[in-house]
Amino acid sequence: MTLVPRRILLAKPGLDGHDKGIRLVTKAIRDAGYEVIYLGLRQTPENIVRAAIDEDVDVIGLSILSGAHLSLTNRVMTLLKEQASEDRPHLIVGGTIPKEDIVKLERAGVSHVFPVGSNFTAIIEWLKGLEDGGDTFD
Repeated sequence: MTLVPRRILLAKPGLDGHDKGIRLVTKAIRDAGYEVIYLGLRQTPENIVRAAIDEDVDVIGLSILSGAHLSLTNRVMTLLKEQASEDRPHLIVGGTIPKEDIVKLERAGVSHVFPVGSNFTAIIEWLKGLEDGGDTFD
């Protein structure tokens, strides 16, 4: 089933306190016409998944600069598989992600990784690609 991303949840899991980048991404996605729910800093994977289900979002975006991207993302994926219906949201991850970990995240089920330095246009184009049926969450 193809998801048309209308609602996007963004969050900063873990103890990372740097949120300038995700706030700018939030604004860019909103300016592109999407509804964005920004949970803010220091969110637990449980809070993120609960909010995603409650808000019926199509995409969850995690911003992680702390180096805990593998463990936090794996926990979110596990919770989504346990708690979400068959129409699980896409999970995207941005932040300080070493190249060798991008493949690990994708194998874990992450739909796309946007490392530090990715521009807003790349994110918006990826979201538009979902609307065009370019990707599905299995």
